[in-house]
Amino acid sequence: MVSVDAIVLAGGRGSRVGGAIKPLFDVDGSTLLGAAVDAVRARGAGRVVVAAPVLDAGLDATWVREDPPFGGPVAGIVAALPAVDAEEVFVVASDLATAGPAVALLPDGLPVGVDGACLDDGRRQWLIGRYRTAALRAAASALSDAGRDASMRALLGGLNVMTVPADPDLTRDVDTWDDLTKARGGVMTESRTLPPEALNDWSAALAERFNLAEGDIPISLILDLARDVANGVARPAAPLSAFVAGLVAGRAGGTPAETEAAVAAVVEMAKGWENR
Repeated sequence: MVSVDAIVLAGGRGSRVGGAIKPLFDVDGSTLLGAAVDAVRARGAGRVVVAAPVLDAGLDATWVREDPPFGGPVAGIVAALPAVDAEEVFVVASDLATAGPAVALLPDGLPVGVDGACLDDGRRQWLIGRYRTAALRAAASALSDAGRDASMRALLGGLNVMTVPADPDLTRDVDTWDDLTKARGGVMTESRTLPPEALNDWSAALAERFNLAEGDIPISLILDLARDVANGVARPAAPLSAFVAGLVAGRAGGTPAETEAAVAAVVEMAKGWENR
């Protein structure tokens, strides 16, 4: 039987929840981090390496940290790889709302001739995957700056990664307070353009300073754009893309519909970037 370890990524800033520690959010009696660790343990993972500061000393895990911190998921993977001993390794984000069922869809072992497998809900979910450790190490060795701010495509785009179809409900992550409410079985706010709780004050200050009307700053829309671009292209491309979307929308007239259209066009480009 092929041996398998796991890397769980839990070192983000939590900027969309005001700096709160997302991996420690409680959902259904377990933290998101605990659920991710349990999910890979249930699939046979021997050593679990968590890329983060020590968030829960009670977890049976090895803790590592990229240097400098907050370098993104690729930097976390690069930092964790030296602690991995097995032939294959799960790579899982710690903010999944349904880590158990999601990880359960991954194969028990990788077929001959492939370097990895990840879920696909219409786009590749690199951070719900299982990969050959040697292939990951080889790919990581080609990155500059220990993978800091690199996209998952930069790490995995050159590998032969098979996809496993998945319902989007199984790949949902918890990025905002609304996401957390939904994960706990609550009801999300009616409009996705309402800003996350932590950004209300800043949004109001911007609106007052620049004489903007309520609704002129679609924070959730722009943050979703930033997330999709960061995942599909690279983290530094996210603010640049948000600026371009705003520029395009402004030239078109600046209405909410034109803003949504500009954002949708940029997101579509980002989703297709990995297939260039």
